[in-house]
Amino acid sequence: MDISTATALVTGANRGLGRALAQELLARGATVYAAARRPDQIDLPGVKAIRLDVTDPASVAAAADEARDVNVLINNAGTSTGADLLTGSWEDLRLEMETHYLGTLRVIREFAPVIEARGGGSILNILSVLSWVSLPTTGAYSAAKAAQWNMTNALRQQLAPKGITVAGLHVGYMDTDMARHVTGSKSDPADVARAAVDGIAAGAHEIVVDDLSRQVQAGLSGGVAALYPQLG
Repeated sequence: MDISTATALVTGANRGLGRALAQELLARGATVYAAARRPDQIDLPGVKAIRLDVTDPASVAAAADEARDVNVLINNAGTSTGADLLTGSWEDLRLEMETHYLGTLRVIREFAPVIEARGGGSILNILSVLSWVSLPTTGAYSAAKAAQWNMTNALRQQLAPKGITVAGLHVGYMDTDMARHVTGSKSDPADVARAAVDGIAAGAHEIVVDDLSRQVQAGLSGGVAALYPQLG
């Protein structure tokens, strides 16, 4: 895909990776809709700020009606409540699933016909290494990301005949507000955005950004024993 002639919409574009994605697309000549629940928080010159709350069906439909020229969709909007599967509130558990799984699917269902009408294009879902492996402290988030990954696998098969490539990006911790509590190694969002847009341009179905994600991916074939050796 020629990024310089693309029109892209990025959800959650007001900060972190979303902002970096919008900036990278702009730098390569794309027209960019920067979407957020509060578009007044978008401070990136050159983008078209647009309101979009992935948990609000009316908001998603309105955005799809406004952005009728989109042929690249990046589903980046997310949340991280830190909810424990056993003790976390049901509200937090539902928010994780409503945002990452149902919210992403809602946006795709509205924008896939828009992209198809443009002759095809690309959809990129920002996933996580935690869609492949879970920790006790990330149970709700990981479950929602796993659902989002499986949904990505199904939709890439359904949308391929319509000329739409569906890709998933897997990455570990990034240097963003969401991971501000993490003291270990974190990827630069600008580097992740660069890899993401490279993947879209190349027509990739899967973009695995960092060493941690590659290690976990390689361990999937080993089953529970490989991913969770502490279980004995």
